[in-house]
Amino acid sequence: DVAAAMAAATYDENTIIVKSPMVGTFYRSSSPDSPPYAKEGDQIEKGQVVCIVEAMKLMNEIKAEVRGKVVEICVDNAEPVEFGQVLFRVVP
Repeated sequence: DVAAAMAAATYDENTIIVKSPMVGTFYRSSSPDSPPYAKEGDQIEKGQVVCIVEAMKLMNEIKAEVRGKVVEICVDNAEPVEFGQVLFRVVP
């Protein structure tokens, strides 16, 4: 998809990428009726839970390793993710 590639190219080297540490299913919140842990435009803190990746029935909280602003969420809710797949882009 050319538009997606162009959008990705607009981020500079200062953008921090949050990747999935495992294969599993990506969830933006702890339950379907809970608000998402992080939304585009949110300021996040180091150590803050930003999403959950479910692997083999275990809910693994993924925490931010940096403080910054979420500029893009790269995965849809309840979508399968691969190890190393980009989940978020954050500007410190």
